[in-house]
Amino acid sequence: MQPSSSSPGALSRRTMLAGAAALAGTTAAMAATASSAHASAASHSDRHSKAVVFRNVRPFGAAKPTDLVVVDGRIANGPAPRGAKVVEGGGRIALPSLVDAHIHPDKTTWGGSWVSRRPASSIADYVAQDVELFKAQRRPVAERAYGLMSHAVARGTRAMRAHADVAPAYGLAGVEGVAEARKRLRHALDVQIVAFPQHGVIRTPGTAALLERAAREGTIDMIGGIDPIGFDQALDAQLDLVFGIADRHGVGVDIHLHDRGEKGIKAMRGIIDRTRALSLAGKVTVSHVFCLPGLSDRELGSLATDLGDQDIALTTVAPSDSLVLPIARLREHGVRVGLGSDGVRDSWSPFGNADMLHRAQLLGWVTDVRLDEELSDCYRVAAHGGADVMGLAHADLTPGAPADFVLVRGECLPQVVVDMPQRDMVVHGGVVVARNGEFVA
Repeated sequence: MQPSSSSPGALSRRTMLAGAAALAGTTAAMAATASSAHASAASHSDRHSKAVVFRNVRPFGAAKPTDLVVVDGRIANGPAPRGAKVVEGGGRIALPSLVDAHIHPDKTTWGGSWVSRRPASSIADYVAQDVELFKAQRRPVAERAYGLMSHAVARGTRAMRAHADVAPAYGLAGVEGVAEARKRLRHALDVQIVAFPQHGVIRTPGTAALLERAAREGTIDMIGGIDPIGFDQALDAQLDLVFGIADRHGVGVDIHLHDRGEKGIKAMRGIIDRTRALSLAGKVTVSHVFCLPGLSDRELGSLATDLGDQDIALTTVAPSDSLVLPIARLREHGVRVGLGSDGVRDSWSPFGNADMLHRAQLLGWVTDVRLDEELSDCYRVAAHGGADVMGLAHADLTPGAPADFVLVRGECLPQVVVDMPQRDMVVHGGVVVARNGEFVA
């Protein structure tokens, strides 16, 4: 999560998690995470027995309209079977649905009354305000999370990795609430849940037992962590505990790492070493990773090689240009990178909207892109980068791909990124789940 403050030198949403951008396409390497049962297979396997034709659409803004044929929730090759349902596309552009690789739906006040926020200058301050806001909420986590997650679907999101706070102050209420929302939305959204120790793993007694319980009960897909040195001040103790739980219960790892400089690099080395020692390649993600941009080309190459060798993924948000991840260099080493929306209208900030098309636009804005291909790359990292991180097939509109796409009015993909038109139709597994910007299923 990201703090917000306007005072000079204060820890803020822009200075602490001033996060990074990705301007290139992502690798097709797929992460074999334990979350696959919650992700693509389950949601596409048992609800698409009928064929559907989406008539008169323009994939990626092609000049000539065509038909997209969907059979059993996937894009089909060839003519539509007899009796297929027909949905008129009206010449709209068809684009792959988007993936939010990093979001905190348990914290949100989305759909509720306005919350006035107070000054804060440290993670501990914001954590304390998290607790206050949680206790003040009249709506349970499940209701708030469902509202935000269904809104994300209406904006074209097909999947998300949801971080839910786990701490003695909440117990497992965050995890359980997000899991309930996931169940209600299983026909429309693929969700992985991370048990996130926002209050620290070691510095807050009782958290470790809750993380273990969450993994044992099978509700979550990944165990989280947070700044093992800068916040928890216990590098080995935190990483040993987090990786130990993941290894025992067959779940993945997704660690928030905001530490910069030597602290961040040391934590990264610890993560790489444990991934290798426990044979967890492909099951580990590091979020934010603000220690990478300042590295020399040689230092970055060395670290990226190890990340690629262990198939450790990275996720980023894009609120400023100060800490843009070197995505092109990382991609040379096969590192998967996803884009996320992070916190949405929570105690940390009044901003956020869970709209990944808007996030793709922000990615282009803060990195000052101008060319059509650069703008298209912003969309691709929002669509396919997160899919790579989550271990999902690309929804790239090719035969055999998941029939997860959005229909919008526009000229071409770069213009869509800039203008952010209404999502007129959102399709998940061949089923229309949103129309005219509103969730319908």
